[in-house]
Amino acid sequence: MAFEQKLKEVFDQLDHELEARYGNRYALHPARPPRHETGNPEMDGLIDVGAAFSPGFGSRYGEGYTVELRLVTLDPVDPALLQDIENQVVRRLRELLPGAFPERDLKVDRDGHVLKIFGDLSLGPA
Repeated sequence: MAFEQKLKEVFDQLDHELEARYGNRYALHPARPPRHETGNPEMDGLIDVGAAFSPGFGSRYGEGYTVELRLVTLDPVDPALLQDIENQVVRRLRELLPGAFPERDLKVDRDGHVLKIFGDLSLGPA
């Protein structure tokens, strides 16, 4: 639980950075609250970025966390902009994860069609 809480903090920081850079590019979905309207950055603003655990079946990297990125809009999203945002996500995760988890060797890479965080996901000493 402590690992996932720290990981959420990393993604909250990343969400704030992405919102500041890209958050005004598209109209929000009508049911989506504006940025800073909720206490959880995943639940408001244009960008929703987070991670979900994957057991790694069929993955070349095995178990890890798949990175989930959505732009919450009804507007068509430019694929080049989405690629730019994904590149920012990879770059920033590679910068932020070592600071949040200095005791672990975590990596970020494309795994098929998804981005994935993988590496030392052990529970640590018993």
